[in-house]
Amino acid sequence: MMMEASTTMSPAKPQYTVDVHGFSQTERIILKSIFSLSARRAPKFVEFMPTMDSAPDVFLVDAEDASAIADFRQKNATNTRPAILIGDTNHGISCTTLSRPLQWTKLFKAFDLAVGINAPIQTPRPEPAVRIAAPYEKTQPMIAMSALRSSVPSIAPPIISNTAVPKAVSVNHSLTGNLAPVCPSDRPFNWVLVCDDNMTVREFMRVKLAPFGFNVDFAETGEQAVGLTGTKHYTCVFLDVVMPGINGYQVCKLIKSKKGGAKTAVVMLSSKDSTFDKIRGTMSGCDTYLTKPVNENRLFEVISKYLPTNA
Repeated sequence: MMMEASTTMSPAKPQYTVDVHGFSQTERIILKSIFSLSARRAPKFVEFMPTMDSAPDVFLVDAEDASAIADFRQKNATNTRPAILIGDTNHGISCTTLSRPLQWTKLFKAFDLAVGINAPIQTPRPEPAVRIAAPYEKTQPMIAMSALRSSVPSIAPPIISNTAVPKAVSVNHSLTGNLAPVCPSDRPFNWVLVCDDNMTVREFMRVKLAPFGFNVDFAETGEQAVGLTGTKHYTCVFLDVVMPGINGYQVCKLIKSKKGGAKTAVVMLSSKDSTFDKIRGTMSGCDTYLTKPVNENRLFEVISKYLPTNA
């Protein structure tokens, strides 16, 4: 159950501090990654350190740890700061309560609510134009084109058009849950490509990637993905295995065979989770394998590993 914090803080600041009490070593590692990825949002949330001059803005407390609750009560005796409790009870404290396991989407929303951010932050910017790529031969290296033709002789060179590829996702899209998908202007961008012929999967990935401020392109076929990777460098490509035309394994080989392709992390998405399928993905050069429906925590691990904030 979630309750709005009793204290609303305004005006909004570019950064808030969170005082963490309790939690296991494993959960501390998860929280460290969450704070690291929070640097891509506006506002940022960082872990409070005793050396900081000011008091913490928010308390994050393990509700199952009695000593953590006691320490929190002592530090927030006047109840002047909002708190988020993780567990099954709020101990009679007027605050936001989240059940385990820790989920970054819910925690980001709770942070926003705790500091009084109840709506997505909107940054005025022009409507992104539909990107219409040039014909395939002009955007793809000849070696990749030859490889494509030799592996799939019946496929004609595709043209990426505004009817084939959705608009590039702006980091300013509104999200369910009042998350603020805004990347601070001083943070570097990662380009991400999601290739899946299923609209539901593409929408799921859009929602999950947007809070971190990544620039995201979408493709519906392997041919479109290959064409887009010929126009720019992607930090990470999420690639469906089974698609019309060339499959994900073939696309992965083409991406990895390009100059600098080793620097692009390829994450295979598949409803097949057999050992054989995973070995086949590894042989094609993919960096990791996610089984659909994609688990949020596994996706978070992949984002943390292959899309670092200092990339």
